[in-house]
Amino acid sequence: MERVILHADCNNFYASVECLYNPSLQGKPVAVAGDPEQRHGIVLAKNYLAKARGVQTGNPLWMAKQLCPDIIFVPPHYDKYLRFSKIAREIYSEYTDQVEPFGLDEAWLDVTGSGIMGTGKQIADELRKRIKRELGITISVGVSFNKVFAKLGSDMKKPDATTIITRENFREKVWPLPVSDLLYVGTATTRKLNDFAIRTIGQLAAAPDDWLKHKLGKIGFMLRTFARGKDTSPVSVMGTPPKIKSIGNSTTAPRDLVTDEEVKITMLVLAESVAERMRGFLFRAGTVEISLRDNDLFSYTRQKKLPYPTGNAEDIFKAAFELYKVNHISGKPLRSIGVRTCDLSIEKEVQLSLFPNIAHTQKIDRLETAVDSIRSRFGHFSIQRAVMLTDEKLSSFDPAAEHTIHPISFL
Repeated sequence: MERVILHADCNNFYASVECLYNPSLQGKPVAVAGDPEQRHGIVLAKNYLAKARGVQTGNPLWMAKQLCPDIIFVPPHYDKYLRFSKIAREIYSEYTDQVEPFGLDEAWLDVTGSGIMGTGKQIADELRKRIKRELGITISVGVSFNKVFAKLGSDMKKPDATTIITRENFREKVWPLPVSDLLYVGTATTRKLNDFAIRTIGQLAAAPDDWLKHKLGKIGFMLRTFARGKDTSPVSVMGTPPKIKSIGNSTTAPRDLVTDEEVKITMLVLAESVAERMRGFLFRAGTVEISLRDNDLFSYTRQKKLPYPTGNAEDIFKAAFELYKVNHISGKPLRSIGVRTCDLSIEKEVQLSLFPNIAHTQKIDRLETAVDSIRSRFGHFSIQRAVMLTDEKLSSFDPAAEHTIHPISFL
């Protein structure tokens, strides 16, 4: 039986929810924006009226204002977005138990066995009507025989539209599109492909093995599989927790970080939050990665293997700070920092060790677990390292509670 996959994408989700709660915003260009005081002053989302004036997600607020002088900025309200997202998924689940979220505002549905409720197009059209009637927002739905083309279909026509991509028509509908429209073809990959005259999805589908292996490695073969319509990945059953492959946090500092001490304070806060979240899943990490962005907005990541898996902030911080010292040779002030752990494994009961390094790690593990307990009862700032008090502006954020909600990885 041919699979029938839907991808539902809420149009202008964040801005639409804000307009519902504040009807005076209706019919005006609106952008959900970060806090300029915390140097998070960028456009996080925008409605179609703002987009039509050239405003893009990621624009600094001054640029958005230049492009659209009458734009209205509103702060994000994630509690509202979470509520609307939950209700939308409950509606989707009435048609199938295979509902896989892709961020707050998107989801795949496998309706292959839902024929009693209609064809894929009929279910998609009904979902659009119900979401508009019951939530007051619109969705675009792609209908196809795999997840990648269903996602592509939901992006092809907006707002409030159903687009169908079949085995019979995908070469005509999909292959002429820019290669950047394909899932996981980001800016850097698009640039690399364009440099070698691969500008459409069809050209990627025809790329030879040797070229792909040399230029893109494994990711190249995966993307060509997508372009050829051969994605066979299943839609997860609703409620199935995704496999966690990494845990990380990042922050844009309230000022450029110039000294090692400023970087150290920021990295310690991030390392503590990463370790706390890891312990919540009983994880240990074999690799630490940092991401750095300087004040010229140049970004890069670096990682290193750890001598043994760890779950405490001290080890994570030491590895992260060492990566910074070795790799940040430009000396430019840093605007933002991220710390991430990967190669995760489930923590097992470990016998107390006589080896000094392992014994010290186990002692730190017990200490940090006690700190977790105190913070869970009395709040994050009830207990802090002394170094945090030397610059309270840099250490006054709680990334464990305030970390950004990112889309769940398709991979």
